[in-house]
Amino acid sequence: MPKKRGRAGQGGERRPSRFAPEDGRDHRQPAAHERRPAHPLRRDGRSASEVAQIYGFHSVEAALKAPRRKLIRLYATPAAAARLAGEASARGVETVVMSAEEIALRAPRQAVHQGVLLEARPLAPIDISELPERGLVVVLDQVTDPHNVGAILRSCAAFAVDALVTTERHSPEFSGALAKSASGGLEFVPVCSVVNLARALQEIGDRGYWRVGLDSEGPQSLTRMDLSRPLALVFGAEDKGLRRLTRENCDALARLDMPGPIKSLNVSNACAVALTIVRAKLGEEG
Repeated sequence: MPKKRGRAGQGGERRPSRFAPEDGRDHRQPAAHERRPAHPLRRDGRSASEVAQIYGFHSVEAALKAPRRKLIRLYATPAAAARLAGEASARGVETVVMSAEEIALRAPRQAVHQGVLLEARPLAPIDISELPERGLVVVLDQVTDPHNVGAILRSCAAFAVDALVTTERHSPEFSGALAKSASGGLEFVPVCSVVNLARALQEIGDRGYWRVGLDSEGPQSLTRMDLSRPLALVFGAEDKGLRRLTRENCDALARLDMPGPIKSLNVSNACAVALTIVRAKLGEEG
């Protein structure tokens, strides 16, 4: 008789499941809400940490078009697979057609996948030495919310920012919800991941960058500052703002003047406003 798991792990006997075939194994498919945790080793031989999951139609479409993104496998509903057939064929990526419910089983819990899930290799970060000589970069000081960082990446892509600098620790994974919020921006903006942000800001300064920290209590208004390339805009987390060493390694602190009763913005909104001001000033510079 097959054994049954009793209380506190004690052995016992189990009645045969009505779902179990003669081999004794339970072949039921879990319901859509019964998400399975990621396994340490996937069936393709790659560890879970080596696979980035990208979902949402625009994010997946951008990843398929990005030559620097190494692709593994695309899961899509019949309709989504048809819409992405050209891009998938051009990249030679394996496409597995399945139902939306089956895709939901593979995606993170509560992911709005829109009928597509792409497995790919994480994008390799760049080094500070690779920042362009006359670049425009955004620096994040421990901004941890993936939706905020994703929205910032989307703004960076829209305003032609050359790179995003962030910390290895206290930053979200650059896939999943972040990639979805970025709506393709992750594929266009190189990410520089650093261990020590204060030291990284020093290196950025050594490369000739003017480092401007955004602070609601900053002594100068960003709109009244003389700005030129190369330029680094530094943003802090919403709850803590810029840390002391981060502030000390900025050349100037600037505020965004708000005419209304609320004087501060969500960090992703603040980034979009700041980039609007900066691009206008750099455009005037020619």
